[in-house]
Amino acid sequence: MISILSKITLKILKKGTFKLLFSHKAVKKSNQLKIGNYNTFTIHENAFEVILGKLEIRNYCNILVHNNAKLIINNNFFMNNYCSINCLDKIEIGENTLFGEGVKLYDHNHKYSSSPNFRIEAREFNTAPIKIGKNCWLGSNVTVLKGVTIGDNCIIGAGCIIYKDIPANSMIINKQEVLEKDL
Repeated sequence: MISILSKITLKILKKGTFKLLFSHKAVKKSNQLKIGNYNTFTIHENAFEVILGKLEIRNYCNILVHNNAKLIINNNFFMNNYCSINCLDKIEIGENTLFGEGVKLYDHNHKYSSSPNFRIEAREFNTAPIKIGKNCWLGSNVTVLKGVTIGDNCIIGAGCIIYKDIPANSMIINKQEVLEKDL
């Protein structure tokens, strides 16, 4: 049973989340936002645009919208626990789309060079937009990488890493073979 102090703490945290969303100049939101506990919204001061339709976000989710980035979440979007949206360029999610637990979207990756010495840049990125169509279901622990378009009416099975476009009306599964070997 949740103690009274825990309930008060959760209300204060949730109130702070709503205050951030309602006060940020780039955010255009629906009045039908259901947001669970312990979610983090980081919307940089110079975010270009954040459009939040009717949505439900469960617990422990993270949404980051960087400077000059654009995030569009259309109506009837559901995000289960432990999901993450990391938007440095543009991410658009169609209406009636569902995310299972642990779904992650990254519209960027770190820049790197190999000559004269191998180096990974901590604060420089290559970006490309992500677009997820309407009526899609991304199963648990799906990762969508930069530059991907997922068409309408798609199912992406649990554990898939999506690194190239998926045509509309497709089902993608993470097929793993079980190999039996004597040790």
